Amino acid sequence: MIVQVVGAILSGSLALLADAAHMFTDASALVIALIASAVAARPADDRRTFGYQRAEVFGALINAIILILLSAWVAFEGVSRLLHPTEVDVSGPVMLTVAVVGLIANGISMWLLSAAQRTSINVRGAYLEVMGDLIGSAMVIVAAIIIVTTGWAPADAIASLIIAAMIIPRAIALLREVFSVLAESAPKGTAVSDIRRHLLGYPGVTGVHDVHVWQLTRGAPVFTAHVSVQPQALADDGAATLLAQLQTCLAEHFDVEHSRFQIEPDPNGRGGAADCEAAHA
Repeated sequence: MIVQVVGAILSGSLALLADAAHMFTDASALVIALIASAVAARPADDRRTFGYQRAEVFGALINAIILILLSAWVAFEGVSRLLHPTEVDVSGPVMLTVAVVGLIANGISMWLLSAAQRTSINVRGAYLEVMGDLIGSAMVIVAAIIIVTTGWAPADAIASLIIAAMIIPRAIALLREVFSVLAESAPKGTAVSDIRRHLLGYPGVTGVHDVHVWQLTRGAPVFTAHVSVQPQALADDGAATLLAQLQTCLAEHFDVEHSRFQIEPDPNGRGGAADCEAAHA
């Protein structure tokens, strides 16, 4: 970031300064992500029975807001530069050199974050911001090459606008995911009808109702349901056996490690004839 700021001052590049501002945002966002991850790792207590995993979601929310505000600033400055050209000459060689350094640094950062971003919404927020930096550095390199070869200075402002345009959709996507978690919507790709069909496949199970599926954060789904069962299926510790089978079914086929079932006797119902394996097949 410091190299980019110095390079922007020496070269007069708005795109490089915008990329530096984005790098500054990433630095602060990574601090937020680090703090949120540390808080999320704290164990549950009597007050916060699910623990602190939602801290990751709030960290991602802050990241998304920062991205949107930054994009608006970059777009404003880019349009202003195009509408009111300044007399500052943009130094293409300096701009190109600094942009290449930024591209390498961002590439290394993305590689370091690539594994964890698949399971943590918080780390994914940081990953998307670094990806924005990587793309921004690439845009700056293209603009610098144009300036070096043709002397066309508006390429710098246009690169700034492209950076802003590429950041906003990712920020909105992250914001939508955060709202989905906070609204306790079913995780993406989870079909409640499929889960109900699996559970109804167990002998003695006559109904599945009051089903709720949500996630504490990315990769931490929670499932609750009331299960109606024929009384004879509950005899001789049948309830404990069935409960273990249902929880195993959720864990193995739907990656739901945290599930709760309320088993209710249903003397008038008819149980299923298959097990979870058959239903899954």
